[in-house]
Amino acid sequence: MGDAYLLPILMLIGLMAGIFSGYPVAFVLAGVGLLFAFASGVPMLFLSLGVSRIHSGILTNWLLIAIPLFVFMGLMLERSGVAQRLLRSLASLFRGLPGGYAFAVAIIGIVMAASTGIIGASVVLMGMMALPTMLKNGYDARISTGLIASSGTLGILIPPSVMLIVLGDQLRVSVGDLFMGAVGPGLLLGLLYIGFLTFVAIFQPHRMPAAKPEGGPSSMAEALFDLTRDLLAPVALIVAVLGTIVTGIATPTESAAIGALGAMILALMSGNLNLAVFTDALRDTTKTTAMIIFVMMGATVFSVIFRKLGGDQMVMDAFSLHGDNPYAVLLTIMALVFVLGFFLEWVEISLVVVPIVAPIVAGLDFGLPREQTLIWFAIALSVNLQTSFLTPPFGYALFYLRGIAPKGVGIGTIYRGIIPFVILQLIALTMVILWPQITLWLPGYLAQ
Repeated sequence: MGDAYLLPILMLIGLMAGIFSGYPVAFVLAGVGLLFAFASGVPMLFLSLGVSRIHSGILTNWLLIAIPLFVFMGLMLERSGVAQRLLRSLASLFRGLPGGYAFAVAIIGIVMAASTGIIGASVVLMGMMALPTMLKNGYDARISTGLIASSGTLGILIPPSVMLIVLGDQLRVSVGDLFMGAVGPGLLLGLLYIGFLTFVAIFQPHRMPAAKPEGGPSSMAEALFDLTRDLLAPVALIVAVLGTIVTGIATPTESAAIGALGAMILALMSGNLNLAVFTDALRDTTKTTAMIIFVMMGATVFSVIFRKLGGDQMVMDAFSLHGDNPYAVLLTIMALVFVLGFFLEWVEISLVVVPIVAPIVAGLDFGLPREQTLIWFAIALSVNLQTSFLTPPFGYALFYLRGIAPKGVGIGTIYRGIIPFVILQLIALTMVILWPQITLWLPGYLAQ
């Protein structure tokens, strides 16, 4: 690419070196940007552009208020005891079937993803509830750990999802449309998990032997009644949050407030809401929100300097090597994001890579209107980014699970366990790319 792009390349190298040093990513992003601004002689007055963008795009952005509200909703729901009751009911319903407990974990992963969206909380909660029982009943440790880790990460894709809020802000598309567009791929991924479990239950039942849960209901009718009762709370919350967005009653930010209030009511009704629980939820919400906002501020500084030094043109020239084939460009972007997911979190990828590649994708001809192209791209990217929680060496879901796994379940077992589920995620990603209507059918239907 020539010496003209030397500084942008060095910026990217400096960014990766800073991230691997273990220094906080937000400070690495801003520090690398400022360092290269001073070294390259960028006028000090130009840096005010970064301050202006931080103020208008982050600090006064009404949409981003949804982030702490959804985080608080997920944390409060996790403390309400809904997941524990639902897991017991599902396990009782599937008793006597090979893989019954695994099916229960997969289904609760889908339900809780649509209710919470907090990856760490979901993985730890299901790991503490389900993993000891699955191992006690003779389940293969690889299937057990892989299923819990992958089911817990569904919350990053199935709405309400904090990642979709960030992507909507970065791509300047409707978060409501992204929420609706993610429903199809999210359910598809859940069905792929269940299909894989069905295959194992039929052809390798010894890996997931049938077991009757202790103290379960005495009849199928009683089990169905218990399941219906325990589903009411999360379903009501899902309807309150997503239903108000779909019907146009509330914006995503307003629906997040409804969800936060609803989660508090559920915790109160279950007797699990007290001052200590409320304080812990607020503290964790503040930490998570502060991390995301500070990374957004650092990424803004980095991207402003990166563009000033010609970084965006460098990226566009690199992707122009694929000629007029839009799918070749898209697959290159997806391959880049997949590889970056081995080392970076979704926050860094969303805030550094997406603003650079979004104009490129928006200019490609996939036979779709620009708005639909960006929605489809955002959801495909979300499916791709979900793998970043499961791929070593820095898959955070793997470390969440390892932290609470019983003795004898090492990180090697967990690494091997997630392999089939990562493959299923890549299959889902391929299907979303090949058939955009998996993403676009619901937003298009609701727009009619």
